[in-house]
Amino acid sequence: MKLWVLGSGSRGNAIVVDTGECRLLIDAGFGPRILQKRLQSVGLEPESIDACVITHEHSDHIRGAARAARRWHWPLFVTEGTYANSRLAALETPAAKFKAGQTIEFPGTTVETFRTPHDADEPIGVVVTSQTTGIRAAILTDIGCASRTVRRMVMDVDILVIESNHDEQMLWNGSYPLSLQRRIASRVGHLSNSECADLVQQSVTPRLRQVILAHLSDENNTPRLAFDSMQDALRKTRFRGSLIPAPQDQAIGPVRLREFRGEGQLSLGL
Repeated sequence: MKLWVLGSGSRGNAIVVDTGECRLLIDAGFGPRILQKRLQSVGLEPESIDACVITHEHSDHIRGAARAARRWHWPLFVTEGTYANSRLAALETPAAKFKAGQTIEFPGTTVETFRTPHDADEPIGVVVTSQTTGIRAAILTDIGCASRTVRRMVMDVDILVIESNHDEQMLWNGSYPLSLQRRIASRVGHLSNSECADLVQQSVTPRLRQVILAHLSDENNTPRLAFDSMQDALRKTRFRGSLIPAPQDQAIGPVRLREFRGEGQLSLGL
């Protein structure tokens, strides 16, 4: 399995997961021009995307979906709530609609969806599994709290892309109006560095080999603060993998995991 983060933050989110048999784009929060530029910067072409799964209707996750799907003939997969409350419905954009919690089957690939605590209509996280290698990647870029469902879904994965949105002191002492501060800090807002660190610390298993910190706030966080918070938490565990903060304005990857069948272990490269 290979994974690229094309950018993650309030100005746009998009992640590519390639299982070897299927190449999926999770979210299309950039316009087609930026999506094409970011894809090509890591050696991928837009035409190589087999399908696009949208996690919710906020613009930083869905902005380019309709135009990119038309241009490159991407099949779109969205929850019923996301479709109904987005421009996809207004534009009558063709899409496969499903309910949060359903599993979607692609060639050699399974995408488990699950409801996430966020202030959108039927938002989801996903766990992408390669049916050939068994490698599993969980992607949760917008969650207000670590719900019971969230904790269950991140417990048995090899790659974890998880929101580490804000430093709590920076948020409360920053320039945002109080109403926005409260929305971000709420249980349907965004996950803080400390909350993210607690969740991942409790979720470490021997198979977890890669943690990618996503959706870092430009105003209320820094990559160093997010990294240090998570590193401190992981030092108390058996985690021996890699930790990367995802940037907003450039693509990173591939994160690569493959199974050594004879040895029953994983090889990691970036």
